[in-house]
Amino acid sequence: MLKRYFPILEWGRTYNGEVLTSDLMAAVIVTIMLIPQSLAYALLAGLPPVVGLYASILPLMLYAVFGTSRTLAVGPVAVVSLMTASAAGAVAQQGSAEYLEAAITLAFLSGMMLAVLGLLRAGFLANLLSHPVISGFITASGVLIATSQLKHIFGVRAGGDNWPEMLGSLAGEIGGLNLWTLGIGITATLFLFWVRKGAKPLLQKLGIPARAADMMAKAGPVVAVVLSIIAVSILRLEDRGVAITGSIPQGLPPFAMPSTDLSLIEQLWVPALLISIIGFVESVSVAQTLAAKRRQRISPDQELIGLGASNVASAFSGGYPVTGGFARSAVNFDAGAQTPAAGAFTAVGIALATLFLTPLLYSLPIATLAATIIVAVLSLVDLKTPRRLWLYSKADFAAHVATIGITLISGVEMGVIAGVAVGLLLYLWRASRPHAAIVGRVPETEHFRNVERHQVFTVPHVLSIRIDEALTYLNARWLEEYVLERVAEKPELRHVILMCSAVNEIDASGLESLEAINHRLADGGIGLHLSEVKGPVMDRLKRSHFLDDLNGEVFLSQSRAFEKCVADDGRAPESNDPLLARGMI
Repeated sequence: MLKRYFPILEWGRTYNGEVLTSDLMAAVIVTIMLIPQSLAYALLAGLPPVVGLYASILPLMLYAVFGTSRTLAVGPVAVVSLMTASAAGAVAQQGSAEYLEAAITLAFLSGMMLAVLGLLRAGFLANLLSHPVISGFITASGVLIATSQLKHIFGVRAGGDNWPEMLGSLAGEIGGLNLWTLGIGITATLFLFWVRKGAKPLLQKLGIPARAADMMAKAGPVVAVVLSIIAVSILRLEDRGVAITGSIPQGLPPFAMPSTDLSLIEQLWVPALLISIIGFVESVSVAQTLAAKRRQRISPDQELIGLGASNVASAFSGGYPVTGGFARSAVNFDAGAQTPAAGAFTAVGIALATLFLTPLLYSLPIATLAATIIVAVLSLVDLKTPRRLWLYSKADFAAHVATIGITLISGVEMGVIAGVAVGLLLYLWRASRPHAAIVGRVPETEHFRNVERHQVFTVPHVLSIRIDEALTYLNARWLEEYVLERVAEKPELRHVILMCSAVNEIDASGLESLEAINHRLADGGIGLHLSEVKGPVMDRLKRSHFLDDLNGEVFLSQSRAFEKCVADDGRAPESNDPLLARGMI
């Protein structure tokens, strides 16, 4: 029981010096990457840059105790930062103490929700959002985030909660463009884009091994930060209107308390829930992907507890909502992290940075942080998925495009709500109109296939219908109508066989529809038979009166049911069936 709730007791038993060395190396590399990233994402959330560092210390330590992924790196991420800005901005003015209090309260509420869901083993909630909806939301969020940072690249004041408002505000302020800020912003953006593709090959040409070159290329944002600080200091660009971070508080995170104001909690609990769902889905997706590469496994339910503890820790240390991020987790994985202890060591590195490095960041241009965000989030924009979905599934394409459109036009919160709603509506629509097929026997086999797709044998007086969905209240009426319509088309019909090999469940509404079908067919002198009914489904049917009232039989196999119904009538098959003729089925 303890190992279940404290995974550290599992991997900690086998911890040794070799693993420690790997974890320390990974921690150094992730720390170098995380410092500028944390500062940038706090800026995106509308918070002081140091808050991003605070949110990268205790959350990592708590996840090392409660998390099940060996390589997931928890901290501020782009999408959750944007959602935090949207939620906190709705209740307080950005830059105010109330705004920071709202962000801290969001982290606490999100953490408590995640932890409770984990204790209730509600990891299945990750399935509420389909991949097309998640992909659409992340793509739209990437566009919103990149657009929101253009004001820092241009050096103008602009705002907006959705894409049209952001673009309109930028257009109205473009006259106040600061050329020095623009120069730093564009240079940093181009450099960071080049680092992603060009730094590693260049370093390899200089004789640096591929693995070391890859790790050094990941430090590109740090190089951009250092060079831009030097440029601002030497050229005195602060006096030329270039916005800088200014004085960043030095020291470890302070103890903070989330708000107990019920009116504020009432306004924040829905955004906190949405942040929890999106953060959990993103984190679990990353964790499962990385775990599969090493043939490891994670527990979604325990991940809820781990992320919940991380967010509660973030709240009490003056941070804001956090989750597992793909970029830093991938770096952690590639750098050789073996256990969650690598995250704890990263937290120590970030803590040392808050103690000793923050004074060096005084002249860091905001435009450089904005460039870091833009380069990071544009990789989230997926332009290939819409075409793939259009070719594969028009319904999923509609859900994907609707999520993108609503997120861009109405903002991130409405985008998440709309995504969940569209996903559920699509599920209900599909479940209410399941696939069913009239089947016949494949020649010289005992297999039955769709008559519209295969050359099969049928007989006029036997109708075999394969149902490819559970029978529930969502489709019970549909099944009744479908069977009776097919029966009405065949005046010579004497037997109907429902092939139930794909039916995993029959609820009370489904049972009622089967009873209605049975009575209607019996009144018409037609027998109703079931074949290939699964054990758990049969167990439930035995607890009802349906089997006693059934005017036909229940067969173990479709082949046996077809043979018996053909033999009872004594007619020849519609096509010359050699097996039937020789009595071989």
